[in-house]
Amino acid sequence: MTAESPPGRGGPDRPQRPLWWDLGLRIVLSFTLIAVITHVAVRPFAIPSESMEPTLLTGDRVVAKVWPGAGDLERGDVAVFGHGATWADERLEDDGDLVKTVVRTGGDILGFGPSHRAHTVKRVVGMPGERVACCDDEGRVIVDGTALEEPYLEPARDLPFDPQAGCDSGASSPRCFPEITVPEGSFLVLGDNRARSADSVTACRTTGADAASCARFVRGDLVVGTLGWRVWPMPPGTIE
Repeated sequence: MTAESPPGRGGPDRPQRPLWWDLGLRIVLSFTLIAVITHVAVRPFAIPSESMEPTLLTGDRVVAKVWPGAGDLERGDVAVFGHGATWADERLEDDGDLVKTVVRTGGDILGFGPSHRAHTVKRVVGMPGERVACCDDEGRVIVDGTALEEPYLEPARDLPFDPQAGCDSGASSPRCFPEITVPEGSFLVLGDNRARSADSVTACRTTGADAASCARFVRGDLVVGTLGWRVWPMPPGTIE
């Protein structure tokens, strides 16, 4: 007796798919899996500048924990947010270059590489509705009248502060900025390397700055997530 292959399970009559079909299907499935992971779970980023030293160094590869919205964001979190040419813009505008547009669209879908959003990493200091200012007599940031303890800062690389001059004289420290009220639905963010960080209060660190207009904020809907791990250089570690 000769064994016969069950219907649909191969055999001489089963049509053979071409190699390019199988290869293309595997590529599509792989890209789909990557896109799902980077949009709902974790997303990789590279640190481009010294603004977050000593917590993060230029060239560090990090992974963000992705979540929709900003409801779980807390003070002290190292957050990554997407924006356009300015923090107020949602995306980068196309300039008519078809290749660049296609590459950016691919980045939008896959969740890494060039895309229609620039990404910035800063530490959350002011929550929606809070009043933030600097400084108290020890040079600390004040939130709603209470000075913050920020163990992640390295004073040697920070902006200078003279307790005798304080923030009320013409010789005030460049660390100082006036009291700023954070709008609802937004966050005030600072870099750990305050002297080298283009953050929320960059334009406010000047004598006579207008607190009502000098600050820029991060909208909650533009927050991608919080940084969880540094994966390169080795050994990997958590980000605090």
